[in-house]
Amino acid sequence: MKTSKLLSVVLSVLIALVVLTGSIAVPLLCRSFYYAHIGPMGLEGYGLSRAEIETAYNEMMDFCLGRREEFSAGVLAFSQSGADHFADVRGLFLLDLWVLRASLAALLAVLVVCKVKRIRPQRFLGRGPGFWAAAGLGASFLLVGGLAALDFDRAFVIFHSLFFPGKDNWIFDWHTDPIILFLPQDFFRSCAILILALLLVWCAALIAADLWAGKGEKRP
Repeated sequence: MKTSKLLSVVLSVLIALVVLTGSIAVPLLCRSFYYAHIGPMGLEGYGLSRAEIETAYNEMMDFCLGRREEFSAGVLAFSQSGADHFADVRGLFLLDLWVLRASLAALLAVLVVCKVKRIRPQRFLGRGPGFWAAAGLGASFLLVGGLAALDFDRAFVIFHSLFFPGKDNWIFDWHTDPIILFLPQDFFRSCAILILALLLVWCAALIAADLWAGKGEKRP
């Protein structure tokens, strides 16, 4: 069976993209993760019932995920500036889901071609593409996560500066955009922790699988 260095690089990139975008997609698609925070974060103390809070969140997320064209947040009022920010967020969310679908489809297509053409990826230093994708991604996000943990407030500001350059409409006034009361920074910290945890679990699984496969190849 032929081996290919280029194939190894392509697979490493695709695997890393699937793991990264897939981990980010979990808190975007799992509404129950937010619901579980309503009680512990004391969100019902702002005058809305749990059902109203869930409705506001669902309508906001439906817009951000492209399931509705007009922004709304249940019974909560909002400003044009606030709606514009969620339109920017919508672009990022949809980009993540698009990259997830595209990279997953490309990964499956490449694996099928490899099987048909009887080509396998070159194992650099005895390790496969899954190992290198996991090692690079895991090391990078351990570093990023460690720095963010030291000062999450600053990391939160840097994140918005990077992904919403030149804009300040992400700085909400709760008087005009009360939705921000129901999206406290602690919730975003929980989302970041969940994404990092999922990413590291997948990276650990990929590294373990590669080590196991390497031992299998050494057996006579």
